Amino acid sequence: MTTDPILAQRARWAAAADWGKRFGYTCFVFAMIAFFVGLATGFNDTWGWLMFAGLIAGSVLLLPAIIVGYAVKAAERDDLGLDSGH
Repeated sequence: MTTDPILAQRARWAAAADWGKRFGYTCFVFAMIAFFVGLATGFNDTWGWLMFAGLIAGSVLLLPAIIVGYAVKAAERDDLGLDSGH
C-alpha cells in the first residue's frame, strides 16, 4: 500500500498545528495563573515577567498554529470538492 506524499505532509502539518495550539493555549493559561497568583500575593517583578512571558510565548505559538490549522482544513475541504466557506 502506497501513501500519498501530499496527504502525509498535510498530516504532519496538522499535527504541528495541533501541538502549537495546545502549547499556545497552555502558555495563556500559565499567564492567567501567574496573574491571579500575583494578584493574591501582591505583584512583584517576577509575576509580571511570568505573565509577560506566557502571553508572548502563547501569541508567538498560537498565531501560526491557527493559520496552519485553517490551511489544512481548507485543503481537506478542497479535496472533497466542497466550497471554501468564504
